Amino acid sequence: MISNISLYLTTIILGIMLFFSFVVAPVTFTALDEENARKFIRKIFPYYYTVNLAISISVLICFISLKIFSLDFYLILSVAVLFAVSNFVLMPIINKFRDEKQDKKFKQSHFVSVVINFVQMILLVIVLI
Repeated sequence: MISNISLYLTTIILGIMLFFSFVVAPVTFTALDEENARKFIRKIFPYYYTVNLAISISVLICFISLKIFSLDFYLILSVAVLFAVSNFVLMPIINKFRDEKQDKKFKQSHFVSVVINFVQMILLVIVLI
């Protein structure tokens, strides 16, 4: 049963990521003016990262309780670490560059966050197949 829970939770993480990446973020920038879109994105991203980090940790707890330290465990561990890095390190840097109008650094750091997000999705798909 716990292994099923970890599978469901992993699927939930991937679903949240896909929905956020391909629905929430793009619709935000088409439905809101630039100033309000930025405000909204700055408010929602910490929730996005924190919820996904919490769910990832829950999956890790399932694996640990089952004493499963397979490749899947390490992939989910990587996903969790990347959520923490994105939330607590990268996001403040991105916001700082945006606030200071350092466009080149903003674009570079934002690109890194996008790459991390896609890498996480790929890792989750590997766990699920």
